[in-house]
Amino acid sequence: TDYLNKYQHLKDSETLTDVEVTIAGRIHAIRESGAKLIFYDLRGEGVKLQVMATANAYKSEADFAVDTGKVRRGDIVGVTGNPGRTKKGELSIIPKEVKLLAPCLHMLPHLHYGIKDKETRYRQRYLDLIINSDIRKKFQIRAQIISYMRRFFDEMGFLEIETPMMNMIPGGATAKPFMTHHNDLNMDLYMRVAPELYHKMLVVGGIDRVYEIGKQFRNEGIDMTHNPEFTTCEFYMAYADYNDLIEITEKLISGMVKAIFGTYKVTYHPDGPEGEAQEIDFTPPFRRLRMFPDLEKILGVKLPAPDQLHTDEARAALDAVCVARNIECPPPRTAARLLDKLVGEYLEETCVNPTFITEHPQVMSPLAKWHRSETGLTERFELFVMKKEVCNAYTELNDPMVQRSRFEQQAKDKASGDDEAMFLDENFCTALEYGLPPTGGWGMGIDRMSMFLTDSNNIKEVLFFPAMKPEDNKPKEDTKEAEKE
Repeated sequence: TDYLNKYQHLKDSETLTDVEVTIAGRIHAIRESGAKLIFYDLRGEGVKLQVMATANAYKSEADFAVDTGKVRRGDIVGVTGNPGRTKKGELSIIPKEVKLLAPCLHMLPHLHYGIKDKETRYRQRYLDLIINSDIRKKFQIRAQIISYMRRFFDEMGFLEIETPMMNMIPGGATAKPFMTHHNDLNMDLYMRVAPELYHKMLVVGGIDRVYEIGKQFRNEGIDMTHNPEFTTCEFYMAYADYNDLIEITEKLISGMVKAIFGTYKVTYHPDGPEGEAQEIDFTPPFRRLRMFPDLEKILGVKLPAPDQLHTDEARAALDAVCVARNIECPPPRTAARLLDKLVGEYLEETCVNPTFITEHPQVMSPLAKWHRSETGLTERFELFVMKKEVCNAYTELNDPMVQRSRFEQQAKDKASGDDEAMFLDENFCTALEYGLPPTGGWGMGIDRMSMFLTDSNNIKEVLFFPAMKPEDNKPKEDTKEAEKE
């Protein structure tokens, strides 16, 4: 890149014989114009430079034949020579020496055709990066998202922390955990599903503003927007409530989009590059929906009162609404799960531009604080973009008695077959008894945000090495043939 910028001023047919530079990269194309003139396309740092190798300029004609005879497409070479521009006006380097640094022992796919097969692209990401140079842009944007968030929180006086990834109890989110085994302690441990409980313990300890960017692990399905390990950012801020969090979220996300793209509007193809393009507008303030009133408005039905959702009557009423509208909900059909399906079908579907869905009921939010004026609800919001959840945040529950009883309700759900319900965490309840100040907690999925900002409709596009099914061994026919021989 420096070379291209530095020697841009050269005129056609001009060569700087007094300047010697050394440059390295991978050869993507070889064009021979006779025995004594060969053109190579050298690529590196996402850009291309032409190498115009002539026997006359080389250190000796004999060496020219030997050195150029070794070089194949895909090899990594070092080139020492003079900057120049060809008669046709292409900036080049005219080598005195070409040195083979690392050979490529496989046939490279042709740049012109590229690699279209997704399996190959994800399994051999290095090959994808060699051939499809625009892929690196997605990962550069992903890195910009993370560094913008770090700067944003550091400037607000947050402390970046790291918390354990292996826990005796997986807490902080309703999700199915991965298990692992510690030999020395001879005990099973769980990979974390969220870092939330540790963060709150630190706020109890007087570190009022903490954040963590790191991996979470959830033993659930793999699809276009879910990978078993994924990256989140969570922050906890003492003396803030969900109204403050909504403001911070708008400021962080709209500011980030503006900083990366210079505009609040980005184009996104929800059905992949061949599908229809849609514009996502991140201009603040974002639209807001209140879960119960807006769901009732769309359905045209009165839903059970939020403070009655733990009763069997309420569960039956929600069940009836789902059945009447053909909305599937696999068992266990708890009130929380039925309501979640209704919200997914009727509210989330309307959220293309960033939209907050606020005031979830307590049965859906075991760690959130009850609403200050509406019984049965919590002070919680989720941010949706293109119908997908990107952030989840709430005023934290800081009453140890209520927290214990909510954990107990989750334990009942677990007993009725809900794998995703939470475990009772005694250490966390004890920490709350020392006094957690009123706190706002917030989490965002970085992979999903990266998808929207890099126009990728599959999460595998924004993970260098996504989870893949294992490749089967050779097909059976091959092995039979081998046995015959």
